[in-house]
Amino acid sequence: MLPDRCSITESGKQCPNPPESVISVVHKDDEYMVGVTCDKHKHVVTVKIKDLQSQGVVPAGKVRFVKLKAVGTDCIKGNADDYIQIDHDSHSK
Repeated sequence: MLPDRCSITESGKQCPNPPESVISVVHKDDEYMVGVTCDKHKHVVTVKIKDLQSQGVVPAGKVRFVKLKAVGTDCIKGNADDYIQIDHDSHSK
Protein backbone atom coordinates (compact mmCIF):
# COMPACT_ATOMS: atom_id res chain seq x y z
CA MET A 1 0.00 0.00 0.00
CA LEU A 2 1.16 3.54 -0.70
CA PRO A 3 0.67 6.63 1.44
CA ASP A 4 -2.43 8.67 0.64
CA ARG A 5 -0.47 11.94 0.64
CA CYS A 6 2.67 13.41 -0.87
CA SER A 7 5.80 12.56 1.20
CA ILE A 8 6.90 16.21 1.48
CA THR A 9 6.60 18.23 4.67
CA GLU A 10 6.69 22.02 4.40
CA SER A 11 6.97 24.30 7.45
CA GLY A 12 6.15 21.35 9.69
CA LYS A 13 2.98 20.42 7.80
CA GLN A 14 2.58 17.42 5.51
CA CYS A 15 1.54 18.22 1.95
CA PRO A 16 -2.20 17.55 1.66
CA ASN A 17 -2.00 16.62 -2.04
CA PRO A 18 -2.46 13.01 -3.13
CA PRO A 19 0.62 11.26 -4.53
CA GLU A 20 0.97 11.46 -8.31
CA SER A 21 4.35 9.75 -8.75
CA VAL A 22 6.53 7.14 -7.07
CA ILE A 23 10.07 8.42 -6.50
CA SER A 24 12.95 6.00 -6.84
CA VAL A 25 16.71 6.05 -7.35
CA VAL A 26 18.16 3.77 -10.03
CA HIS A 27 21.67 2.64 -9.03
CA LYS A 28 23.42 0.14 -11.30
CA ASP A 29 21.03 -2.84 -11.58
CA ASP A 30 19.03 -1.89 -8.48
CA GLU A 31 16.14 0.52 -7.93
CA TYR A 32 15.28 1.95 -4.52
CA MET A 33 11.86 3.44 -3.78
CA VAL A 34 12.28 6.69 -1.86
CA GLY A 35 8.70 7.91 -1.49
CA VAL A 36 5.76 9.43 -3.31
CA THR A 37 5.18 13.00 -4.42
CA CYS A 38 2.63 15.27 -6.01
CA ASP A 39 3.60 17.03 -9.23
CA LYS A 40 4.04 20.33 -7.36
CA HIS A 41 6.95 18.90 -5.32
CA LYS A 42 8.88 16.96 -8.00
CA HIS A 43 11.60 19.62 -8.26
CA VAL A 44 11.93 19.95 -4.46
CA VAL A 45 12.29 16.16 -4.15
CA THR A 46 14.92 16.03 -6.90
CA VAL A 47 17.02 18.72 -5.21
CA LYS A 48 16.72 17.01 -1.81
CA ILE A 49 17.66 13.57 -3.16
CA LYS A 50 20.69 14.99 -4.99
CA ASP A 51 21.77 16.67 -1.73
CA LEU A 52 21.38 13.39 0.16
CA GLN A 53 23.30 11.57 -2.59
CA SER A 54 26.20 14.05 -2.26
CA GLN A 55 26.26 13.27 1.50
CA GLY A 56 26.24 9.50 0.87
CA VAL A 57 22.87 9.03 2.60
CA VAL A 58 21.08 7.91 -0.59
CA PRO A 59 22.83 5.77 -3.24
CA ALA A 60 24.18 7.63 -6.26
CA GLY A 61 22.06 7.17 -9.36
CA LYS A 62 19.30 8.60 -11.46
CA VAL A 63 16.20 9.97 -9.75
CA ARG A 64 13.15 8.42 -11.40
CA PHE A 65 9.49 9.42 -11.21
CA VAL A 66 6.81 6.92 -12.27
CA LYS A 67 3.25 8.21 -12.60
CA LEU A 68 0.72 6.44 -10.42
CA LYS A 69 -2.37 4.94 -12.02
CA ALA A 70 -5.54 4.60 -10.01
CA VAL A 71 -7.01 1.13 -9.67
CA GLY A 72 -10.32 0.52 -7.94
CA THR A 73 -10.89 -2.68 -6.00
CA ASP A 74 -12.69 -3.77 -2.89
CA CYS A 75 -10.70 -6.98 -2.41
CA ILE A 76 -7.70 -5.36 -0.65
CA LYS A 77 -8.25 -4.30 2.93
CA GLY A 78 -5.64 -2.58 5.09
CA ASN A 79 -5.29 -2.43 8.85
CA ALA A 80 -2.92 -0.70 11.26
CA ASP A 81 -0.41 -3.59 11.08
CA ASP A 82 0.04 -3.00 7.32
CA TYR A 83 1.67 0.40 7.82
CA ILE A 84 5.27 1.09 8.75
CA GLN A 85 6.83 4.14 10.35
CA ILE A 86 9.85 5.56 8.56
CA ASP A 87 12.10 7.58 10.85
CA HIS A 88 13.70 10.58 9.19
CA ASP A 89 17.02 11.95 10.34
CA SER A 90 17.78 15.66 10.60
CA HIS A 91 18.39 15.85 6.81
CA SER A 92 14.70 15.32 6.00
CA LYS A 93 12.28 18.19 6.01
